[in-house]
Amino acid sequence: MKKIVLAFVGFVTVFAASSQTTKPKKDWTKVTTRPGDHLMIEATSDHWMGAPDSVSSRITGISRGANFYVMLDKPFKNSPRFSTAFGVGIGTSNIYFKNTNVNIISNTTTFLPFQKLDSLDHFKKYKLSTAFLEVPVELRFSSDPENDGKSLKAAIGVKVGTLLNAHTKGKQPESKTGASINAYTEKQTSSRFFNTTRLQATARIGYGHISLYGSYQLNSIFKDGVAANTKLVQVGLCISGL
Repeated sequence: MKKIVLAFVGFVTVFAASSQTTKPKKDWTKVTTRPGDHLMIEATSDHWMGAPDSVSSRITGISRGANFYVMLDKPFKNSPRFSTAFGVGIGTSNIYFKNTNVNIISNTTTFLPFQKLDSLDHFKKYKLSTAFLEVPVELRFSSDPENDGKSLKAAIGVKVGTLLNAHTKGKQPESKTGASINAYTEKQTSSRFFNTTRLQATARIGYGHISLYGSYQLNSIFKDGVAANTKLVQVGLCISGL
């Protein structure tokens, strides 16, 4: 988190110095209109950090997430290029596995089983999904708050969430040789092994209504002792406006 803050401060300092050498200094305290990016939609590529090789090697490259937030933006009175923002929304993550069963409904063990199914029947498509109700808080910078669509923007923040749902879903059962068995979907739901609170550090940088987005989970996805200390990392695009 400290590195993110330092990078944000450095970016703003360099940009502000550059702006002063190319344009006449503007009195930003007289800005009367400032769009606040009240709606944020994020599409992410999802990754687990800290998972053992036996687990991470079975995660496919199509893991993804989607986040939706409604925000309230509060510009600084004497410097409206800076603002704080907070809101509420939903954050989701879908981690896809190959030839694996994640037995989140297991009652026979205190350790979350990740079962390899290379030589057994398995689902062709299999994912572990989580959904959180989240409260994001951001410190924002906009190079030109009066022209939102042509402004260079940056933000750092945190998100605090509470677990709404955790489930696995398997589709298209196959034999160990890859032959189709039949067509059905199996869904299992349980929060037994998961931390019900999630804390993430976030950062965004972009132009206009589109920005690059990244987040890093500060606490573990799973409860202590039931799995490795695994963190969710999301990288993707954010569309903001209104």
